[in-house]
Amino acid sequence: MDKKELFERISADGVQYVSLQFTDVIGTVKSVDAPLHQVKEAIENGLWFDGSSVEGFARIQESDMILHPDIDTYAVLPWTPAELRRARIFCDVYKPDDTPFDGDPRGVLKRQLAEVKKRGWTFNVGSEPEFFLFRPNGNGSVHPVPHDVGSYFDFSPNDEAARVRSELMHALTVMGLEIEVGHHEVALGQHEIDFRFADALKSADNVLTLKCAVKAIAEKNGLVASFMPKPVFGINGSGMHCHQSLFDKNGNNLFYDEKDEFKLSKIAYGFIAGELAHARAFSAVTAPTVNSYKRLVPGYEAPVYVGWAQTNRSALIRMPRYKEGNSKAVRAELRCPDPSCNPYLAYAVMLASALDGIDKGMVPPAPLNNINVYEMTPSERKKYKVTELPGSLHDALTELSKDEVVKGALGTSAYEAFARAKSEEWEEYRLQVMDWEVERYLELA
Repeated sequence: MDKKELFERISADGVQYVSLQFTDVIGTVKSVDAPLHQVKEAIENGLWFDGSSVEGFARIQESDMILHPDIDTYAVLPWTPAELRRARIFCDVYKPDDTPFDGDPRGVLKRQLAEVKKRGWTFNVGSEPEFFLFRPNGNGSVHPVPHDVGSYFDFSPNDEAARVRSELMHALTVMGLEIEVGHHEVALGQHEIDFRFADALKSADNVLTLKCAVKAIAEKNGLVASFMPKPVFGINGSGMHCHQSLFDKNGNNLFYDEKDEFKLSKIAYGFIAGELAHARAFSAVTAPTVNSYKRLVPGYEAPVYVGWAQTNRSALIRMPRYKEGNSKAVRAELRCPDPSCNPYLAYAVMLASALDGIDKGMVPPAPLNNINVYEMTPSERKKYKVTELPGSLHDALTELSKDEVVKGALGTSAYEAFARAKSEEWEEYRLQVMDWEVERYLELA
């Protein structure tokens, strides 16, 4: 939209303030609330802010940075009170000389998408972020007690969780997301809301929109929403499966080939092979927390082994079934990301890995159709060229440090900031003494 249309919509929506939003390198949403006159100034000339206070941005001696709003991302925040109605606009981060800041996560993804655009392609992503709804305990802190007792696809006409989920879906629809389905997931208190695929930039914006909306409306209902990958021991964790596809400028799906045994094109095979080749490195970005690697273990439907299949949900990449004749539905579902990731960085490294596979003509190993990878012996996995994802954030960061393709996708500023922040996170975790250790060793040792 143009500026005139934007302010017509702001007026019609009764908006009093606009939150100008961006993310730090680890994916935390940052926001500057501006009255309408300041929004006009920000759109015309940008809005200055102190980058030294943001994780992964500038050092103190070079702290001045500029936000440039992307007005096409305007959306009302429907949970805000009518008399103080707020809207949201995502921003790109620029340096004082008005050039894009290479450490801006949204800018990192935009650089990768520019490479795809040169080829006349569009990279589409449809993500499925899962989350838990918990009740706070009496002293105001969070106790991981699920909000409901439902299971996968369960329904009850008096289900409070379904009511909250419906409220969430309505809010997201108001904000411009095309909701496809919402349902209860496998674990107690776990939910999923799926929205229609879009080009990768809009899809990443949508992930952040969903996370903010879910947290705000959960709080409104006296609940705590968590996108933590593994908040409760012994039950399934939360993933963010990413359905990916490439289309040409005429709307043709570049993954489809009628003549192939699996109806997959050479581009599709290269895409799959590239992501498999770089999966151990980019897992640091797609599964970026200490807790992520407590989800990525056998036995809870999370992918651990690096392989691909069409009918096998234990594989890292799955090519989901689609109705015959619907070539546009051919896609690669990457199952290792989790919703704690920064979606801009995650999509950027996924795409760069895939393009590396396409450009080098990589060929993936044989598909793991009708094989339960979890039950394979080490020798069988070696036979099928199936490797494992890293077992910890530390191992993933080590893999990332050795992969020039993935590091190149992030760029020097984002990579160094990300690696520094996550190494500090690992070191802080490593030095902690957990309740489990005390219970196990206090009297035994």
